[in-house]
Amino acid sequence: MYSDKVMDHFQNPRNVGEIENASGIGTVGNAKCGDIMRIYFDIDENQVIRDVKFKTFGCGAAVATSSMATELVKGKTIYEALEVTNKAVMEALDGLPPVKVHCSLLAEEAIHAALWDYAEKNDIKIDGLQKPKSDIHEGEEEEEY
Repeated sequence: MYSDKVMDHFQNPRNVGEIENASGIGTVGNAKCGDIMRIYFDIDENQVIRDVKFKTFGCGAAVATSSMATELVKGKTIYEALEVTNKAVMEALDGLPPVKVHCSLLAEEAIHAALWDYAEKNDIKIDGLQKPKSDIHEGEEEEEY
C-alpha cells in the first residue's frame, strides 16, 4: 500500500522540530481528517532556505509528506521552494494511495504558508504566491485534484 520511501520518511522523519525566531512559519490543517502541519523556515539574506523543520500531527502519510517536503525545499531559494508542488512531493515519495493525496496538498500549502509569513514579516511580495488557506478544504468545490 505504501512505498518504501513513504515508510522510511514515516519511520525516520527528517527535519523534525522547531526553529526559534523562524523567518517564516506556516501552519495548515485538514478539518476532515484532523491533520495539522507546521513548517518553520530559516531564510538567509539571499532568500535561501538555510534550515527547515516541521511538526505534524496526523497519520503516517502526513508525517512522510512533511518530511519529504522539508527535504525538497532545504537549500533552495524562496522561488524554488514556491515551485514545490504536491505532485513533486508525491513523486519524491514514489506515490501515495489516492485516499492520502490530501497529505501532499497539506505539505504544499504549509510551504506556501511559511513563505507567506516570511513575506509579511519582511514586507516583500513573492511573485506567484497567493495567500494560503488555513484548511486545505476551503473552497474545495471549485478545485480539482
